[in-house]
Amino acid sequence: MSLWTSLEPASTTVDAGGTADVRLRLRNTGDVVDEYRFIPVGDIAPYVTVEPPTIRLYPGTTGTVQLTFAPPRTPDATAGPNPYAVQIVPTEHPEATTVPEGNLTITPFTEMRAELVPHTVKGRFRGRPKLAIDNLGNTTLTASVTGNDNGDQLSYDVHPANVQIEPGRAAFVNATLRPRQLIWFGHKQQRPYRLAVRRSGSAPLDVDGTYVQRGFLPRWLATVLTLLLSLALVFVALWFTKSAKVTSLATAQVEQPVVATLPAPPPALPTAPPSPAPTTPPAESPSPPPAKAQGGGGAPAKPKPKPKPKVPDTAAAAVTAADKKSPGRHVCYRAYVADLGWQHSVCDGALAGTEHQARAIEAINVAVSGSRSTSANVYIGDLGWPPAWKSAAEKTDLTIGNPGSGQRVEQLVMSLSDGVVCGNGYLQDTEWQGKRCDTPGGARSWISVGTTDKSLRLEAFELTMDK
Repeated sequence: MSLWTSLEPASTTVDAGGTADVRLRLRNTGDVVDEYRFIPVGDIAPYVTVEPPTIRLYPGTTGTVQLTFAPPRTPDATAGPNPYAVQIVPTEHPEATTVPEGNLTITPFTEMRAELVPHTVKGRFRGRPKLAIDNLGNTTLTASVTGNDNGDQLSYDVHPANVQIEPGRAAFVNATLRPRQLIWFGHKQQRPYRLAVRRSGSAPLDVDGTYVQRGFLPRWLATVLTLLLSLALVFVALWFTKSAKVTSLATAQVEQPVVATLPAPPPALPTAPPSPAPTTPPAESPSPPPAKAQGGGGAPAKPKPKPKPKVPDTAAAAVTAADKKSPGRHVCYRAYVADLGWQHSVCDGALAGTEHQARAIEAINVAVSGSRSTSANVYIGDLGWPPAWKSAAEKTDLTIGNPGSGQRVEQLVMSLSDGVVCGNGYLQDTEWQGKRCDTPGGARSWISVGTTDKSLRLEAFELTMDK
């Protein structure tokens, strides 16, 4: 048994993300009817399809199948020549397998992505962000990294300044930002900056960040110094006032006559002893009037009113007030926003977070009424999902996330024991996702606000419950 094959053409070129076709011709040179199966082999076999997958030929006849190459636009599709082969297995005589070989050249493409980790850094003397560069192309990426800002307020130290990244790999560049002028006292100031990834023959990729410069001395220290200076001035004033009174008393004593300083009379003239000077009895100071007894006619002192307890600004306090005002189903919530802290609690569809400010949500505080309990979880960038959901009874605070850690929330998931909850989310560099509701008792008994596969931070969200 024998078989004749031919690839037309034997070598071809295809773009990553595109397709190319090659014809495979074969002739049954044997003397029996046989059926042939086609199996692509080699490194690019996952990108090859054969149509039809089998063919039946009579002796002396010729058939044709089409090979379609469709390499994806990913780093796995290695640029350059890639040998391939097709294994032809006869059904009647499998030991007479034939493997024609060809060559497929995949054209190179360049694609990269860069992100600052974290996006905002804080410090008095320096900030140390990291720039993550991903090579999403199918060729080695060579690039340089530089920094700049509009006001020439920062100096930059980038290490390494030049990187070489293999396809499908990532590299981290350490940057050190130093302010050119220190802030001794006062509020912190934001210094926008930009790191540019430059490649030869293409436009640079700019990544924007923010450096928050703090004052050299904290504000509380300035307050303490001012208070100490005030106390020192008061002490000096009291000291001089007390010294003036002592000087006045000394002057009065000097004015009294001193007999010891007078000259003695001559001994020849007898003199009578001097009569003592008349003394004036001291004036009696008036005695204070007797104090009135407490049981007399004086009005009793009024008791001081007790201060009202301060209601905490939490989701539980807000939902309790909302349910008291209008009994039923309510959901209240608030967000911990980067560089802003906890916001005020809002309820029933109001916006929590910020829009168009590029600020990430780091934690969420939520509480419900009209449902026995609620449970929730968040997807945190660079950390993923926490190991377990958190739950809370109605009118009880449920806090998820890591406030003040700089770790952004990318997705919120939430479910209720009773009722339907709906949500909407505003993502980084996008608009609102659109309202989504859960289906209690169905396949999706929870809602999700945000994404987990695009590295986009959740910047604002809204929650409602059915009435």
